[in-house]
Amino acid sequence: MKIAIIGSGRIGGVLGKLWTEAGHQVRFSSRHPDSLDRLVAESGPNASRGSIEHALAFGEVFLISIPYGSLPAFGDRYGSQLSGKIVMETGNPYPERDGEVAKQVLDSGLGTGHWSALWLPGARLVRAFNSVWDRTLAREAHRTPPRVGVPLAADDSGAAEIAAGLVRDAGFDPVLVGPLSRAREFDVGTPVYNTNMSGPEVRRALRLPEAGMAS
Repeated sequence: MKIAIIGSGRIGGVLGKLWTEAGHQVRFSSRHPDSLDRLVAESGPNASRGSIEHALAFGEVFLISIPYGSLPAFGDRYGSQLSGKIVMETGNPYPERDGEVAKQVLDSGLGTGHWSALWLPGARLVRAFNSVWDRTLAREAHRTPPRVGVPLAADDSGAAEIAAGLVRDAGFDPVLVGPLSRAREFDVGTPVYNTNMSGPEVRRALRLPEAGMAS
């Protein structure tokens, strides 16, 4: 699968490496693609780098991992090019970094799923990888089960299933929480956020059926 990573920092960089190791083609991108040469070299022959525009033209699936405060402007500029595309979005609203955007999101009580969908209309959006620390992703990938749980929320079941497969390929346990409205259950500040919980622990905390069980 061709995966385009927009925002190749701590989360995007780690996940891109894991996906190249799993056999996917990954194009890292940022506003300064020349700075990504080392990351590409470390990621091996399945990796390349380019501008955001190059990534948009390349990807079958997209990972957007940019500061949450930048998402509205990103959506205004590039959102039309992501219409109909599977997009995993990882950002978290931090008022000290993201200012009024974060305050609006947090004060609304609606959760990030609502706002991310508003700013990326038409995308087959999946909230993913926002609740696990990047160092945990780097350290715990493919550990002996039970693996670290990665909650996912999406309104599009097909997009959720593809994202779940990519979570598994990266070495983690996908936890399908439900529609985007339920992303608030694993947003920053919730009991499962940045806890390094295993998949079974996340399911119990969110009162979800165990994997493989009917709901």
